[in-house]
Amino acid sequence: MAPQPTVLVLGGVGFIGRNFVAHLVENGLAAEIRVIDKVLPQTAYLNKRFQAAFEKVQFMQGDLSNTIPPEKFEKIFTRDDGSSFDYVINLASETKFSQLAEIYEERIYKLSINCAKEAVKRKAKVFVQVSTGDIYESSGTASKEDSKTKPWNLMAQYKLKVDKELQDMPGLNLVILRPAVVYGIGAMAGLSKFYALAYTVHAVRIEMLTIIFGFGLPRKKNAAPRLICGRVYQHLQKTMEFLWTKDLKLNTVHVQDVVRAIWHSANWYVSSDNAQPGAPAIFNLADENNTDQEAVNTHIRSIFGIETDFKGTVFSLLAQSDMKEATEETNDMHLGPWSNLLKAAQIKSSPLTPYLDQELLCNNALSLDGTKICVSTGFTYEHPKVTTQSLREIITDFQELGIWPRD
Repeated sequence: MAPQPTVLVLGGVGFIGRNFVAHLVENGLAAEIRVIDKVLPQTAYLNKRFQAAFEKVQFMQGDLSNTIPPEKFEKIFTRDDGSSFDYVINLASETKFSQLAEIYEERIYKLSINCAKEAVKRKAKVFVQVSTGDIYESSGTASKEDSKTKPWNLMAQYKLKVDKELQDMPGLNLVILRPAVVYGIGAMAGLSKFYALAYTVHAVRIEMLTIIFGFGLPRKKNAAPRLICGRVYQHLQKTMEFLWTKDLKLNTVHVQDVVRAIWHSANWYVSSDNAQPGAPAIFNLADENNTDQEAVNTHIRSIFGIETDFKGTVFSLLAQSDMKEATEETNDMHLGPWSNLLKAAQIKSSPLTPYLDQELLCNNALSLDGTKICVSTGFTYEHPKVTTQSLREIITDFQELGIWPRD
């Protein structure tokens, strides 16, 4: 039997990273695991499962941005015995939306390119880059790996910039994974804010008209913001309304399937099953449910006992013409009730927030064909669709961490 690989996990404290580390540890998959992150595990709201996993890996605090000293960068990639890691998994990235281009240039593009170059220098057997499904053109059909690209937000533009350059980097043994909306235990923010377009009730001026409306929550890669707003609307005893229509695609993939895909694709890449060794491999990650807004809302209604509705295309287009003001007023309305809920539950501090980023309210469907990885590598998804239970688990985990009010 071949020896187990040694693994360097960059950005391993985040949502996907903590789940990936736990997956490796609990299943005894790696001979050595080193985790790099600028955030200390002790300050990252890790639950007991994740805490136990991190006790069994080597953690090094480090900011992988372009400002890191060369000698520290060298140390990160060097094992204690002076050798290099077999697998390098890059989950490090700026995850906040609506940032300046300079931030994404530094914390997505330069970070990823520098790490990939070091992986080439160290002759890493595989470099797995976790990208995003946001890079594809929003259309009426599910995007495949070779579909037309048209990133709909600035973060995705830099993710695509990285993807393209990595594919042309000589000597890089590359796997790129492009997940849909990722959900599961540990989902708090960042990529999570792709998951909705919720509404409250405001008076907002649009062009020459005054229309009563509000929004509520963005649509990016995890369920937390939508769940938080669902709790707010339960508190307000109001209908939770959404922009656009019920059939707007928000395809999903469970975080456990993502972490399994990372490990599976890395092992496949270095195996004899890979018919094109040394060539870049790109795989979308999306379950078979073809999830849309209404599919998610079904679970929100079940969890919180509230009504949900949609404003439709015409109204949403009018709202979009004055999105900045609408977003500001909506945040004001959501943040207050959420703060009151936390105060009533005697929760002094919580990383969870219903805060909405303006750029996430556009009519951009996320529809991915995630079958190539199954056909090409034999991977199987264990979570074929979002369930009410899988969303309740997120809330229960938050409650056990003391950052979500107990009902």
